[in-house]
Amino acid sequence: QVQLVESGGGLVQAGGSLRLSCAASGRTFTAYAMGWFRQAPGKEREFVAAINWSGGSTRYADFVKGRFTISRANAKNTVYLQMNSLKPEDTAVYYCAAGVGVSYSEGRTYDYWGQGTQVTVSS
Repeated sequence: QVQLVESGGGLVQAGGSLRLSCAASGRTFTAYAMGWFRQAPGKEREFVAAINWSGGSTRYADFVKGRFTISRANAKNTVYLQMNSLKPEDTAVYYCAAGVGVSYSEGRTYDYWGQGTQVTVSS
């Protein structure tokens, strides 16, 4: 069992930045690939970014490439999502997820999910 707790969300103006954190507890953190997903009101959950167990491989949704960066600190059992140049359309609840043998962009392949953190970008 893995528990995931996101933090760092909030209200920011367009063009601003936020850094989300996801702290993991429970089983060995390095066993898991980690992903960030988001869900806006009235929309389906969508993939944002993912990182493998070592941090050596990352993947991003096209709409965040060049603006968001995923990273992990295995010594701290934490994964981060640095979000720059935020746009109003980035407004959503952001969730982190953990899984073994995942297909990075497919949420159904992840085993554990956090409760989410709200990001609101004002225009």
